[in-house]
Amino acid sequence: MSRSSSGIVAGLTAAAVAVVGFLAFQASANVPDTLGKPTKAAPSSLPAASGGAPAQKPKNPTALPADSGSGMRVVYALADRRVWLVDEKGRSTRTFTVMPSTVNPTPGSYTVTSRSGSVTGSDGVRIEHVVRFTTVDNVAIGFSAAVDGTLTSPDPTLKTGGVRMRVADGNAMWTFATVGSKVEVIP
Repeated sequence: MSRSSSGIVAGLTAAAVAVVGFLAFQASANVPDTLGKPTKAAPSSLPAASGGAPAQKPKNPTALPADSGSGMRVVYALADRRVWLVDEKGRSTRTFTVMPSTVNPTPGSYTVTSRSGSVTGSDGVRIEHVVRFTTVDNVAIGFSAAVDGTLTSPDPTLKTGGVRMRVADGNAMWTFATVGSKVEVIP
């Protein structure tokens, strides 16, 4: 590189740095005084020093829902797409997410009516550890795991009742939910 071209590069670099510095100065000069400072809440929104309501904690998505029955049971929350396995003392021993099917049970109390070790689901997928607990519109509703481990959304054009879970969760469900076990379905 010749001396004149290196001088041009140095000049352009210096000009670019100067422009960036000027723009940074302008930006900082236009920042509101309150930016970065804590805002004061209106007095009416602060809890009273004594006797005020405690601040709401965010909902724990894995916590066993209140009003989900009692005793040993499987709890299936439709909206949360989550299942809890609950022991006889009312403690959740395992919780996991599931993929609901196209046909869902109505909220209520059920019992496990039948089980199958390995079958082909109504969607044509090979499944295992099938735990059935009700029928809706002639569609059997139950928990199962796809043998290949997939957890995909069901085809909305099919009437299926399999609530799918991961293989490890299916193994736990199979061990936990024998025929006659309680299943509580909540909204």
